[in-house]
Amino acid sequence: MAHLDLEEQEQIDSLKTWWKMYGNLFTSVVVAASIGAIGWQGWNWYQRSQSAQASAIYGVLEQAVATQDTAKVKAAAGELAEKFGRTSYAGLGALLAAKQLFEAGDLKTARAQLSWAADNGKDEVRDLARLRLVAVLLDEKEYDAALKQLEATHAAVFAARFLESKGDVLTAQGKKAEARTAYQAALDKGEAKAGPARELLQQKLDSLGEAA
Repeated sequence: MAHLDLEEQEQIDSLKTWWKMYGNLFTSVVVAASIGAIGWQGWNWYQRSQSAQASAIYGVLEQAVATQDTAKVKAAAGELAEKFGRTSYAGLGALLAAKQLFEAGDLKTARAQLSWAADNGKDEVRDLARLRLVAVLLDEKEYDAALKQLEATHAAVFAARFLESKGDVLTAQGKKAEARTAYQAALDKGEAKAGPARELLQQKLDSLGEAA
């Protein structure tokens, strides 16, 4: 019995020694891990909360677009960009608002919405915003600004559309040879299969005539 007591005492002494040497470090690691876990859970909750709130505002925006309430469209799109700019709803909202505002004749605000989405949107939304912004810039004869937008990195799936838009801008500038190259590259990408889109692209190329 005394032997067991002695062995237990040695284990206790060893534990005390270990704790004196590493106790503070162990406590710090445990606390840091706990804070990390709580922080991660808090971040996930925050993200879900932001997404839910943004979704509700996007719903208001959709209703405003349906009723052509321009004031509400601007307010909802502005709130999405200002308070929930990191959510996907903000970019989608900017695209939706731009379309309605463009149709309502408010080209300045429509352009601002597209510019915001082009700078802050995510993935496909960003690329679509750039393409639509280029169309607006083309109408306003701001050719250099349009070409600059088309130089931005974009998803491969949009390659043909970016090249076609580049051809449109170059055609407007009277640069037929460069436009022909852009249109041909767009056709070669093969995104537009047999159908109206490809036929229109071919017509644009044909309208430039044969290469010199």
